[in-house]
Formats: sequence, C-alpha cells, structure tokens
Amino acid sequence: MAQPTMTTVEIPDKLYFKIGEVSEIVGVEAHVLRFWESEFKVIKPQRASSRQRLYRRADVETIVKIKEMLYGQGFTIAGARKALQEQTKREKAGRLSPEQEADFFSKLKNELLAIKSLLE
Repeated sequence: MAQPTMTTVEIPDKLYFKIGEVSEIVGVEAHVLRFWESEFKVIKPQRASSRQRLYRRADVETIVKIKEMLYGQGFTIAGARKALQEQTKREKAGRLSPEQEADFFSKLKNELLAIKSLLE
C-alpha cells in the first residue's frame, strides 16, 4: 500500500457545513459528495428543514480521508470503504469500556496516594 500523502485541508471552525462549502473545502464537486454518501455509510449529513444537507466536522474530516485514499493513494471505492471500516474497528478496540476506565482510574488514584504517603 502506498504511503499517505496527507494533504492538509483547512476546515473552518463551524458546527455544520452546507454541501457547497464542503465541496469547496475538499475540492470535489457536490455530485461526487452525494455519490460518496451513497457508497460510504459513515458519511451521514443531517437535513435542515429545507432538506439541505448539513455536514458535521467529523463528516468533512472523513470526506478528506476518503479523497486522500481515492485520489492520493489510488484506492478503489471498495478498498477505501474496507480501510475506513478497519480504521474504525481499531479506534473502537483502543477505547476502554466505562468499567475498565473506572477501574484504571481507581488503581491510578491508589498508586498516587501510596506515592504521596511515601513522600510525606
């Protein structure tokens, strides 16, 4: 697999983006975004009451990744879809469950208290 070229894209600090804004930010036409929406289920823009697509920042970041995979790294649509799914699985696997997190912080607290008592 080719090394990522990671094009830096400046995403404005906003909650929602219209399709035209996303098109301009990412550098692809609106019809391409609509097509990618149908091919990549992770892109889920909300709809305004006017039925206008409203993309969240996370959607825009995902679209930038997809563009990099397709245009920069030469992935096929299916290959990019699979790579995104694997990346999502890895990210979820790296997270602790709430119970594991509580246990971790409890142990950390006890260790810090033991260190504190040694220093006193």
